Amino acid sequence: MSLVKKFATVGGATLGSRIFGFARETFMAAALGTGPMADVFYAAFRFPNLFRRLFAEGAFNAAFVPLFSKEIEANGVEGAKRFSEEVFGVLFSALLVITIVMELAMPWLVEWIIAPGFADDPEKTSLTIRMAAVMFPYLMCMSLTAMMSGMLNSLHHFFAAAVAPVFLNVVMIAALLYGLWAGAEPRVIAWYLSWSVLAAGILQLAVVYAGVRHAGINIGFRRPRMTPNVRRLLWLAVPAAVTGGITQINQIIGQAIASGKEGAIAALQYADRIYQLPLGVVGVAVGVVLLPELARALKAGFLKEAANTQNRSIEFVLFLTLPAAAGLWILSDAIIRVLYERGAFSAENTAVVASILAIYGIGLPGFVLIKALQPGFYAREDTRTPMRFTMISVVINSGLAITLFPLIAERGIATAEAAAGWTNTILLFSTLLWRGHLSWEWALARRTALLLVATAVMSAALVYALPYAASWLTPGAHLVQQVLALGCLLALAMVVYFASAFLIGGADLGMIRRNMKRKPKAPRMPPE
Repeated sequence: MSLVKKFATVGGATLGSRIFGFARETFMAAALGTGPMADVFYAAFRFPNLFRRLFAEGAFNAAFVPLFSKEIEANGVEGAKRFSEEVFGVLFSALLVITIVMELAMPWLVEWIIAPGFADDPEKTSLTIRMAAVMFPYLMCMSLTAMMSGMLNSLHHFFAAAVAPVFLNVVMIAALLYGLWAGAEPRVIAWYLSWSVLAAGILQLAVVYAGVRHAGINIGFRRPRMTPNVRRLLWLAVPAAVTGGITQINQIIGQAIASGKEGAIAALQYADRIYQLPLGVVGVAVGVVLLPELARALKAGFLKEAANTQNRSIEFVLFLTLPAAAGLWILSDAIIRVLYERGAFSAENTAVVASILAIYGIGLPGFVLIKALQPGFYAREDTRTPMRFTMISVVINSGLAITLFPLIAERGIATAEAAAGWTNTILLFSTLLWRGHLSWEWALARRTALLLVATAVMSAALVYALPYAASWLTPGAHLVQQVLALGCLLALAMVVYFASAFLIGGADLGMIRRNMKRKPKAPRMPPE
């Protein structure tokens, strides 16, 4: 299977999850708006979500996959199964201890870390503590899910791992619909959502476990032991956990600062959901597929093929994220109005969230490039260099957020996150280039410049067309009219961009197809 097909498999499943995520946020906006219950729920949910990124997706996609791939290359599937059972025993035991400790410490964590701005409102603080306690076991489910997803990705079974997140949105939508149908007040709906998160975690774990069984591996529980492989995994996973959770680290810092203004947390979350669509579809797909591809190529000694794979992934990222960034900047107001402005979500809310989304659009290519560049370190079992760059970006994010929030409120937090993301991207790219792990291609530089030109042409077309669609996008227009108008603008943007990119040479379908299909020969497996 070519890289394009693998990107499409993961990206398609992720797109499905993001579409359900949009539906979820639309119902959330109608039910909760940017009121106090929205702030409480998102503050409580951010904490288990942070730990999921730190100890699950970040650590295991970065540390587990290269080691699991190495076991497959060296000792076949049986050796990989033995390694995964060793890790499962240690991971399950550690997660159980972490969950118990965090549940006991939840009041202190909410007061000092999650939402210090709620301190003047005892009711909001109490609700946040209780909802976070309900949702925190989601971490345990998702960490085990991430481990099994890493196994599936290494075995080139991408779909089950990619489709599992859909179930979180499906279960949460069901809870929202039930609450709206029953006419429940916002506080009750927030409780429904909290319990639905835990239920979804259990369901996602069941899905990937079934996928692992289908792939031919039956994981058994082993007594926790610090074997050499497990020690190596932990050595790699700790810095990888910090690195993999950069976005969440920056967002929880922003949340702590934003908790001082009512509605700010919810506004940031609504904008975040929109820009997570291209970030997820492109960034997650590239990161998930690229890491095992690079790890196997490097273990087999195909250095030139590994460098080519990395460059083609960067090209793929720029090809799709540059126009997406421009589109989010220009159409931010229209997108937020069509998706959210109804029920408790007012025109004033639209203006605030749209301004945040436009800033997130500037940071989008940087955030996605991080997903394409980090595997260049992880595949070589170097998790500490990206961690150092992450810490630098966190310092930049914290400093800017604290400085800008009193001046431009929520927009200051979004600006800080975008600046931190681009800083991390530049550091990763320059280091890979300096070490010789990334091959400089003038052809890639030329195509990047031409893609920027195509993006500028697309932007000009959107600015020209937007006044003609304005009457259909007004708050008084029917929802169907708004959707049609926004759909036409997006279709125009796609046609103009792709036509421009291919006409001026920023993209060449034949070249992309040939490069994406080129991959190293499969290494010969040792006899079992």
